[in-house]
Amino acid sequence: MPKGSEELTNARKEEIVCACAKLYETMSFKEITIKEIAKLTSFTRTSIYNYYQTKEEIFLALLRKEYDCWIQCINKIKSKESMTKDEFANALAHSLEQKENMLKLLSMNMYDIEENSRLEQLVEFKKSYGGSLRAVRECLDKFFTEMNDDEKQSFVFSFFPFIFGIYPYTVVTEKQRKAMELAEVDYKYMSIYEITYTTVKKLLGA
Repeated sequence: MPKGSEELTNARKEEIVCACAKLYETMSFKEITIKEIAKLTSFTRTSIYNYYQTKEEIFLALLRKEYDCWIQCINKIKSKESMTKDEFANALAHSLEQKENMLKLLSMNMYDIEENSRLEQLVEFKKSYGGSLRAVRECLDKFFTEMNDDEKQSFVFSFFPFIFGIYPYTVVTEKQRKAMELAEVDYKYMSIYEITYTTVKKLLGA
């Protein structure tokens, strides 16, 4: 790690992560390299290695940022005085509707990201992931006191694995659509909001 203030270090890390996020909007995970990321920063490719050893660590930092942002959304939901099951399903679905990058990373690239990141980097991400689990559980504790602990636990451990499958189910290419049509598969296309809202209501027994 280069010498300098913690503020400078954090600013440079943020710049790297933001550059990665920008590239991910138009390029695939495989296409993005540290060289490409460096082109969008104010410093050299060599300098990036002072902060992240692999591109996967940069993506892991991006994913952690996405989770931290999502936790803020969940905490806004939790700040409400009360919510019905329908209102909670609606709010949670809207919160994920805004996190397409997070959903894409989880479903498409998670294994490679975790496999090629240092343990300490992975631990920091897992803290954010754990924070999202707690935030959702706290919402259940606050709004649905009629649910017992087993029911709340069941919700959490059904909802979070479900999140990993949202992106490939809701974001499809024309080629994929055509293949489904030619295969004569009866398939209903749903948005991120629609599939999340429906699933949350079912998990709540609404």
